Amino acid sequence: MPSPPVRLALLWHMHQPYYLDPETGESVLPWVRLHALKDYWGMVALVDECPGMRATFNMVPSLVEQVEAYAQERTWDRQLVLGLREADALDRAEAEWFIREGFHAHPPTMVDPYPRYAELWRLQAGERPFDLAALRDLQVWQKLAWVDPDIAATDPRVQRLRAKGRDFDEHDKHTLRAVELEVLRRIVPACKAAAARGQVELSCSPYFHPILPLLCDSAAHHDAHPGAPLPEPPFIWPADADAQLARAIDAHTRWFGQPPRGVWPSEGSVSAAAADAIARAGFRWMATDEDILKRSRALAGQPTPDVLKFRAHAFATPHGDVRMLFRDHGLSDAIGFVYQSWPAEAAVDDFVGKLRAIGAHFAAVDGGQAIVPIILDGENAWEHYAGGGRPFLRALYRRLAEAPDIEPVTMHEATSGEVTPLTRLFAGSWIHADFGIWMGHADDRRAWVQLGQARARFEAHRAELTAEAAAEAMDALQAAEGSDWFWWYGDDHSSAHDRDFDALFRRHLRRAWRAMGVEPPEELHRTNITTAVAGDDVLRLRLAAEPAATTATTASYFARLGAAPLERSAGSMHRVGRSAITRCDAGATTDGLVLWVEAADGVGLAVESVALDSGATPVTRDIPGGRVVIPWEALGAGPGTVVRLRVVARDAARRIVETVPGDGLARRVELPAVSAGAAVWTA
Repeated sequence: MPSPPVRLALLWHMHQPYYLDPETGESVLPWVRLHALKDYWGMVALVDECPGMRATFNMVPSLVEQVEAYAQERTWDRQLVLGLREADALDRAEAEWFIREGFHAHPPTMVDPYPRYAELWRLQAGERPFDLAALRDLQVWQKLAWVDPDIAATDPRVQRLRAKGRDFDEHDKHTLRAVELEVLRRIVPACKAAAARGQVELSCSPYFHPILPLLCDSAAHHDAHPGAPLPEPPFIWPADADAQLARAIDAHTRWFGQPPRGVWPSEGSVSAAAADAIARAGFRWMATDEDILKRSRALAGQPTPDVLKFRAHAFATPHGDVRMLFRDHGLSDAIGFVYQSWPAEAAVDDFVGKLRAIGAHFAAVDGGQAIVPIILDGENAWEHYAGGGRPFLRALYRRLAEAPDIEPVTMHEATSGEVTPLTRLFAGSWIHADFGIWMGHADDRRAWVQLGQARARFEAHRAELTAEAAAEAMDALQAAEGSDWFWWYGDDHSSAHDRDFDALFRRHLRRAWRAMGVEPPEELHRTNITTAVAGDDVLRLRLAAEPAATTATTASYFARLGAAPLERSAGSMHRVGRSAITRCDAGATTDGLVLWVEAADGVGLAVESVALDSGATPVTRDIPGGRVVIPWEALGAGPGTVVRLRVVARDAARRIVETVPGDGLARRVELPAVSAGAAVWTA
């Protein structure tokens, strides 16, 4: 029987940023837990349903670590905690936060199909009040909508909750929590079992998902952008690439029972130096994007026929060859972005038809089997598909497994035969074949400089540290090397959570400095963000209505009237156990800004301000605790203008112990427009 003309190598990349707060153990955003409930177990189980199907799952170690932390109840997130709390025990601020954050779901596929959840969505969108029953129903639905579709269709507990639909009680919330924990605890065993059967190959990425070429040498950015600005001094720590890969292999082996054969370098990022690190670590294969193949061939002065991307290649390094596959742009993106709005069978018809066309063209031009690598995110697309993507995936797997002219293979199988030599390797990622997202903006480079300073300090003083301190410092540095922090810096990407990522990056670096026994540089208490931030709300102050005779420094009803918390209420970062500053409100009178700050004994306080768009130097002014009025002129601003404000707490040694807002990004505050001396309150 002749070999099928097409070998399909499908890789699902499973990744989320490293959300664990190094100071508290809290997960600052809920996405690992929610995708674990909906995707990580179910995606592997789907392959198991279809014995003729084979696929590769790329499990990023820092993601698996977080899944296991949730499964073992060693981490939590604010949505989880408040979702389980008795509805009548939530205070007003907690209830408002939960209502705001309770609709993390794609409305057409994850809200609208459920009448009560859709009703709550409209209630929230119309800013109408939630009673206790509505709040309790939201506590259930914000999780129930994320349950794996196959579990929802077969688990009697979930079926009962969906049939009930509304008027949930506290017991219902804990029933759903039990389901959630069961799913979390299935994920690693299911992956391990699928790999043991040989139907699934498990690969990995470097532990904390760093951009390996930029760890090896930040000048890799110059392959695509000659002369572009780089961090100064440059970041050149190839040993860190080795360490991230070695740690990934160790963890992968511990979780899944055998070492990985292959690696998806974070964001498909490759360079000659990174390839050598990958070979040195013992990996047999790696993959990247088709544009890297074109640019690599161009470096060698070679043409790139359109069939060449459907071959396996081999790149020679000082530590041996690494087999390579190159992601097919069109078909990978069709699954990720196009087919979500198509009927499942029509989408599969189109996909299989395109595969067959590739096979026929390859056979006519090259005379052999085409290897078609399909590589994409394995989690985020499905919330945009009907039925969580299950109808599409089932139809796709069935058709691929039954087709006599298509052979599903793992990445290892796809790279085990004949290979084409690749003599040069262009440094770039799967996005535009460059590193612009992680190095192209001044905010990115500022963060690389901060990372480099901490890394250099560690190297210079490593011998002076205890083994425990050195391990903690290196763990923090490796976490700070992750790609996700740099993804959100600059103006190429923005979300409502930019501040959370910025704060986590700087928190990892502060942890590294403290593990080395050194107080972190003060700039690590300030944001690196200079661009507009999605969701960067403006606090619009009203004039405080207070009797003119009020001079007490303790807060009274009148002194607080018209004030608002300086901390962002919309932020998802929620620190546990804050103690230095227990309350910080801002208000205004005709005389100036009014702050009410309650802080622990022995803490020194200061307010920092800068008028926006003025080019003025930031103003810092020490303040006492309690109520203080800061004249407009002392702020460098006047009524009706917008300033950035934050309050800083320092210990006796003048070290920063806390800031408000806690993310280090000063709050945009619009001062009320009023003339001095205007009457604003009468008794």
